Amino acid sequence: MTAELSGSTALVTGGTSGIGRATAVALAGLGAHVVLSGRDAGRGDEVVSAIRAAGGKADFVAAELTDAASARSLADRARELGGHVDVLVNNAGIFPTGPTADLSEADFDRVYATNVKVPFFLVAELAPEMAARGQGAIVNVSTVVALRGMAGMALYGSSKAAVELMTKAWAAEFGPSGVRVNAVSPGPTRTGGTAAFGEGLDELATAGPAGRVAAPEEIASAIAFLVTGGSSFVQGAVLPVDGGRLAV
Repeated sequence: MTAELSGSTALVTGGTSGIGRATAVALAGLGAHVVLSGRDAGRGDEVVSAIRAAGGKADFVAAELTDAASARSLADRARELGGHVDVLVNNAGIFPTGPTADLSEADFDRVYATNVKVPFFLVAELAPEMAARGQGAIVNVSTVVALRGMAGMALYGSSKAAVELMTKAWAAEFGPSGVRVNAVSPGPTRTGGTAAFGEGLDELATAGPAGRVAAPEEIASAIAFLVTGGSSFVQGAVLPVDGGRLAV
């Protein structure tokens, strides 16, 4: 594997498990100094140890990402550890599901704080600095549910629909200064977070042409593509990585 990202720093939120962990490992394998955030220090240290054992460079920052202040604090720590941030992967997110009438205002605020507010203020902190340097890459992690109306998914899906619109707006805002902003839209993916869906995850996956659930590494490969030179002419895109789920 080439060290295309050698000399760069990549911040991956929610990098201790699932898609975030796989992304941290993938970007470290490309030569990036990966700063990964999460709530569980034990899992964070495990990911860092695995990356370092493979010859990569990584640091963990414990972060409860709930508001603008926590986003700014994480950006500051990433700068301290890496000098500057060249790649930002907004992966951290929460996805409670259920009937609209059963979800509280607290649920609503929590989902939008983590899924929308935190990415917004991380980009507000880091994208202008990337633009000043004339280069950078940002990838936001969305979901196929942002484009498909599904019962019980109104809250989660709408938060990710907001992320997809912000992706396009940021591409228009920062793209002329050399910062590429894109998103990936994963389909059903086997992670610790989706384990609670049980057989329902497999049932959802069988509706797509691939007919199976994705591994986190398959989503991470798409993210790696979007932050490296092979996607140099890709801006403001939402890349479906869903086994063809949106095609049917």
